[in-house]
Amino acid sequence: MSYVPDASSPELSAVLALTLDLCARESVTPDDGGCQAMLSTRLALAGFSIEHLPFGDVCNLWATHGRGGSVTVLLGHTDVVPAGEPGAWTSPPFAPGIRAGHLFARGAADMKGAVAAMSLALIEFVRRHPAYAGTVALLLTSDEEGAARDGVRRVVELFRERGQRIDFCIVGEPSSRATLGDTIRVGRRGSLHARVSVRGVQGHVAYPDLVRNPIHLVAPAIAELASTKWDVGNEDFPPTSFQISNIRAGTGATNVVPGELVFDANFRFGTATTADALRTRLESVLRSHQLDFTAAWELSGEPFHTSPGRLRDAVMKACLDVCAIAPLADTAGGTSDGRFIAPMGAEVVELGPCNASIHQVDEHIALADLERMPALYLAVLENLR
Repeated sequence: MSYVPDASSPELSAVLALTLDLCARESVTPDDGGCQAMLSTRLALAGFSIEHLPFGDVCNLWATHGRGGSVTVLLGHTDVVPAGEPGAWTSPPFAPGIRAGHLFARGAADMKGAVAAMSLALIEFVRRHPAYAGTVALLLTSDEEGAARDGVRRVVELFRERGQRIDFCIVGEPSSRATLGDTIRVGRRGSLHARVSVRGVQGHVAYPDLVRNPIHLVAPAIAELASTKWDVGNEDFPPTSFQISNIRAGTGATNVVPGELVFDANFRFGTATTADALRTRLESVLRSHQLDFTAAWELSGEPFHTSPGRLRDAVMKACLDVCAIAPLADTAGGTSDGRFIAPMGAEVVELGPCNASIHQVDEHIALADLERMPALYLAVLENLR
C-alpha cells in the first residue's frame, strides 16, 4: 500500500516536503507548472538575486548569490517527460505516493528530487557563508526533456553576450546506478541525428521493370551502416554507436511500390571522431550504393569531458564523506544540458540519484537517497569554497 503525504506536514523533512510539492506539479515539457516561481520565492528570501529568462514557451530561472570570484552553478530542470497512461501507474503519476521506502511520482528521480536538494543546499551554504567571496547559482530550465532549444542552450547564448562566466557546474541528473554516489558523469557523448530520404519510382508491384523500390535499394546500405565500426573509442569514451530509430515507406496499399523511403539515424560519439567525419562517412556509404538521397542533419551536442581537477576532486570527496563510497567516473548515458555549459570553459560533473526507473511507469527515488542529497550537494559546495 502507498500513501500520499501532505507536503505541508511538519513531520516531513525539508527535502521531502519540497520534492512532494514539485512532483505534484504537472510540469510536462515545456510546461514548468509553477515550479520555478515557487523555488524563486524561497531563494529570494534567502538573499538570492532572481532573474527569470523566458524564451518562447520555456521558463528558465537564474538565481545567484554573491559577486565575483569563482562561479559555481547547480544545474537542473523542472520539466518532466509525459507520464503515459495514468492507469498503468500503481499510484497517480502527479500525486506522489510513498511505499516500501521510495517516493513514486513522475520526475521523482529525473530530476525534481535533485532540484529540491540543490535548492536547499544553496540556501544552507549562503546561510553558513553570507560573505562568501565567490558566486553560487542555480540554473533551471523547463526545456531539458523537450526540444532543448529555448532552455539552457538559449541561456548560454545570452550569457556569452553578457560575458557571464561559469567555472564549475554540478548537474543534478540521475547519474547513480545502484546507490547514491556510486557513479558520476564526467563527460557525455555527442549526439548527431540524420533524417535520410531515399527516392525511387512508385508503381504497381506486378510490374517490377517499371519501378525502383527504395526499400530494396536502401536495404544493403543500411546493412553496411549497421555493421560499420566507426571508431574504437579512446580512454575517455566508448566506440561511436550508430542506431536507426525509424523507417517509413509505403502508401498503405499492398500492391503499390513506394516512391520514397525515409529513415532516422543517430550517432552517439566521443572525441575519437567528429560530427563532420561521421556525416561524410554515412553519405559516402549511401553514394556507394548509387542511391538518390538527401540527408538533413542535426547536431544536438558535441561531446565533452572534464579532466581531473578541482570539481572532480570536490565531488569525489563529497561522495566519500556523505555516502561512504568512491564513485566510478564515466561518460556513459545519453545527453544532458551539461553539453551547453562545458563549451563555456566550465568544469562539468553530473551527480544525482539512481537512474534505473527514469522515464518509466512508477518512476521512483529511494527516500534514504533523497534525504542525503542536500548534504551531498552542500559538501561539494564546501569543498570548492
